[in-house]
Amino acid sequence: MKPLFILLVSFIVSIIFTKTGSHNYNLPLAGRIAMCIMMVFTAVGHFIYAKGMIMMLPDFFPLKRELVFITGILEILMGIGLLIPNTKMYCGWILIVFLLLVLPANINGALKNIDFQNGSTNGPGISYLWFRIPLQLFFIAWTFFSCIKY
Repeated sequence: MKPLFILLVSFIVSIIFTKTGSHNYNLPLAGRIAMCIMMVFTAVGHFIYAKGMIMMLPDFFPLKRELVFITGILEILMGIGLLIPNTKMYCGWILIVFLLLVLPANINGALKNIDFQNGSTNGPGISYLWFRIPLQLFFIAWTFFSCIKY
């Protein structure tokens, strides 16, 4: 829920700033700025809540701690790349693939009742997926329309 809130608030603030600077609404740019802010926000979680994020990964993954840190770094780099005109489309596609690839970890975490912030098995469980899967699809659509289509 927090990433969605960050995305939407950042989007509204970005719309205001882009309108003020150019006297026109630049929704794709505001969308990319908002996605960048959200990606940096979620990337920080990879370092603060590493234990819980490690617990979310399926058992067959090796080097889980390193993978969590690497994906956090990738989120930051992709977010920044969305703001660079020459790389926004590439980073958009990479981000879409990334969002698809992390979905199994979210599903696995829900099946194991992982509360990634506390690093425990007291999470919301399978009901979390009723929100998370549509949210992931929303993030994918957001990325497509703000980075690739426009």
